Amino acid sequence: MTTVRLEAFSDAVIAIIITIMVLELKVPHGTHIQDLAPLLPVFLSYIVSFLYVGIYWNNHHHLLKTCKEITGSILWANLHLLFWLSLFPFAAGWLGENHFSSLPTALYACVLLMAGFAYYLLQQAIMQAQGQNSVLKRAIGKDRKSKLSLVLYVLALFATLRAAGIAQAILVIAGLIWLVPDRRIAKGLAEAHVD
Repeated sequence: MTTVRLEAFSDAVIAIIITIMVLELKVPHGTHIQDLAPLLPVFLSYIVSFLYVGIYWNNHHHLLKTCKEITGSILWANLHLLFWLSLFPFAAGWLGENHFSSLPTALYACVLLMAGFAYYLLQQAIMQAQGQNSVLKRAIGKDRKSKLSLVLYVLALFATLRAAGIAQAILVIAGLIWLVPDRRIAKGLAEAHVD
C-alpha cells in the first residue's frame, strides 16, 4: 500500500470526526445574544477538540511523509490512532454538555492520553519499518515533546480527582505545546533529502 492511500483514508476519517463534532453545536431557540450562553461550554469543548484534531492531522501528515512503504504494523497502528481520534466527538460532547465536570474531564483526558499513546505507537511502527537508518528516528530524537504530552495527560487524569479546572488547564497546556507545528520531521526530511 502507498502512503498516499493511507493518508487519504486517514484524512477522510479526520474530516468526518470534525463534521460530527460540529454537529454537536445545536442552533439556539431565540434571537437574543443571551440565547447563546447555554451553548458556551459545548462551543469551548468544540474549540479545544477541533484544535487537538487539527494538531493530530497536521503531525500525521508530516509523519507519513517519512514513509516510503506502508507495512501491516503501520496500518494497524494508524487504525489504532484513528479509533481514539474517533472518540473525540463523544468525549467533547459529554464534556461540554456537563459543563466541564470531573468525570467527563477524566474521560476526555483518558481519550487524549490514549490518542497520544497511539500516535507514539504509530511512530514506533514507522521507525521499525525504516530500520536502523530511520529518517523519523533521527528527526524526532528522544521525542521529549511526545513524552511530555503523555505525562501531562496522566497528570490531568489524576488532577480530576481534586479539581476539574486544574485538569482542564493541564489539557490546554498540553495542546498549546503542539499548536506550533512540529518542525523536527520537516527538518529531518530536509537533511535526508526526502520529499
